[in-house]
Amino acid sequence: MPVARGTKAQSTKQPRASKAPSVTENVPPQKDEGCQAKRSPSSPQGGPKKRSAFGDITNAHKNQAVTGKKEGVKAPTNKATRAPTAPTVAKNNEINLKKSLKKTPPAEVPVEHEKDSVPEEPVQQVPVVEDIDKEQLGDPYANAEYAKEIFDYMREREDKFLLPDYMEKQPDISRDMRAILVDWMVEVQENFELNHETLYLAVKLVDHYLVEVASMRDKLQLIGSTAVLIASKFEERCPPCVDDFLYICDDAYKREELIAMETSILRTLNFDINIPIPYRFLRRFAKCARASMETLTLARFLCEMTLQEYDYVRERPSKLAASSLLLALIMKNLGGWTPTLEYYSGYCAQDLHPLVKRLNFLLTYQPCDKLKAVRTKYSHRVFFEVAKMTPMDMMKLEEKLKS
Repeated sequence: MPVARGTKAQSTKQPRASKAPSVTENVPPQKDEGCQAKRSPSSPQGGPKKRSAFGDITNAHKNQAVTGKKEGVKAPTNKATRAPTAPTVAKNNEINLKKSLKKTPPAEVPVEHEKDSVPEEPVQQVPVVEDIDKEQLGDPYANAEYAKEIFDYMREREDKFLLPDYMEKQPDISRDMRAILVDWMVEVQENFELNHETLYLAVKLVDHYLVEVASMRDKLQLIGSTAVLIASKFEERCPPCVDDFLYICDDAYKREELIAMETSILRTLNFDINIPIPYRFLRRFAKCARASMETLTLARFLCEMTLQEYDYVRERPSKLAASSLLLALIMKNLGGWTPTLEYYSGYCAQDLHPLVKRLNFLLTYQPCDKLKAVRTKYSHRVFFEVAKMTPMDMMKLEEKLKS
């Protein structure tokens, strides 16, 4: 129809009037609700989107000449072949569009959103885990991209270095002798200003060597000093020399004996001395908890107290570090075990409760008053005097662990 196409009603951006006669002849008039019933939330255009819904409605009116209830009743058969003018079609389409929008149930859109949100419900219930390495991704020396894999690998290596109850096989060494040796090694670490990793690794080397070799008590100090020498070479930038270790032993051993013991320890352990230690895990977990230096020092004190105790030899280093940090957080009223700590440590709070109670008992009742190297060390103000903190009451600790 050239007359309909040339009219100004095309500015309404509605369907062309030339298509109206054929549609009117073939399709009976229907109500607006029928148009809405044919809509499906699963349409390719996306039901919830406003622009897609607008397109669906206009396309539906393309194929149906819906002009309201009155027009459907009044339309005679002999007038059906007459093509309505373009202004009339445009006006009717505009009226029908407004009616259909008004008649659209307001509950349709929330229902569609509700259906969409069904698979998202479990996602909302999952606790948020913080990415603790993202801040150091730009530092090439931090290796933040591989930090998670490195500590997962260390967790796997824990199975290889689990210690048995070896003291029964030692004919001339007791638990008390081992405690005295470790107390002396703590003093050596302080005098030489060695890293804490060096101390922890040296104690591990002593334990793993005594698992394989039965030693006499007169060689125990030689084993301890040699273990500190090996750990220093592994951890320190500038390790002490052999003469320094001979000096701290008060020249009780000769240079040849120290070198021979170093060879014996390395061969016994097959030169595999990269043993997981609690201190590395402790620093990692403290980073997850955003713990302050004072809180970390308190956890270090709790963890270092276990070095002298033979009962903690068979504990996993990662679990010991996690329990020390959890007890420190409770003592400082800083909350409990967060989802981030659970994700990076691999332990839930219930897994740590028995060990936390044992650590608090160790802090409250020190077995031997003569072994004071660790307490004296952490009573200094450099270490925030954390050794002077009052231990938790066992009943209060039990309540906090349950809460």
